Amino acid sequence: MRVLIADDDPVSRRRLEVALVRLGHQVVAVADGLGAMAALLLPDGPRLAILDWMMPGADGLQVCHAVRQRTSPYVYLILLTSRGGRDDMVAGLGAEADDFLTKPFDAMELRARLRSGERILELQENLLHAQETLRLQATHDPLTGLWNRATILDQLQREMHRLEREGSALAVMIADLDHFKHINDTYGHAAGDAVLQQAAGRMRSALRDCDFLGRYGGEEFLFVLPGCSPVAAAHAARRVCRRTAAEPMHTAASPLAVSISVGVAAVRGSASEPAALIKTADEALYRAKALGRNRVEAA
Repeated sequence: MRVLIADDDPVSRRRLEVALVRLGHQVVAVADGLGAMAALLLPDGPRLAILDWMMPGADGLQVCHAVRQRTSPYVYLILLTSRGGRDDMVAGLGAEADDFLTKPFDAMELRARLRSGERILELQENLLHAQETLRLQATHDPLTGLWNRATILDQLQREMHRLEREGSALAVMIADLDHFKHINDTYGHAAGDAVLQQAAGRMRSALRDCDFLGRYGGEEFLFVLPGCSPVAAAHAARRVCRRTAAEPMHTAASPLAVSISVGVAAVRGSASEPAALIKTADEALYRAKALGRNRVEAA
């Protein structure tokens, strides 16, 4: 682990650096509080720091205050001090220091306090990972990796509010995999899952960075295209169709030719409810299916 040392005493700083290297750490050493702030506030700065209480530029307490203004990533802060009174301890804890190390330090004490810091940082990393996993599970479809139904509908609602504020344009598209039930019935659900995954990737690759795509349900996908006119939306839908059907999709059973049908609806300036726009796109989708599939129909 990278550990920052901030100490204006070169002898003390060097002794601490040697001890940390022996313990297997990489060391970033600075001679004052301002240097410590600059290093710790970098996005990839050290996550553990040993700060001398008294330093030029900014003391250890001021460095603690500055670092704690940033919410993440968390930095474990150890104050290095010869002060041991109750008031000093209270002041250090008030500055949100995590621990204290007596100066001059004892090697065994240093090892123990570093282990405590590493354990806290590991626990935080595990917690953040668990939170991110839960967030992905709550917002994304587990099979395709696209946004799930609730999230894409929420995004549509936000874009409708923007449309009302800015008077811009907005389009939605609903795509349906053609004859998907036949794929499941003939080749099995594993093949159907593989088709859904590959179709999702191809459709996503045909969109702009500012566009949104979610799995609406089953083999249906909902697209939200901000700032997109009816003509541009129709072009986007045809591009998605071509990209999806460009080559057979690979499954364990055999390569399968897969196409989609797309219904498009667009508004400009002001809008009704999201449900009405989706209904209009859905009606266009049904026309595309009735007219032979593998095509785009616009409202």
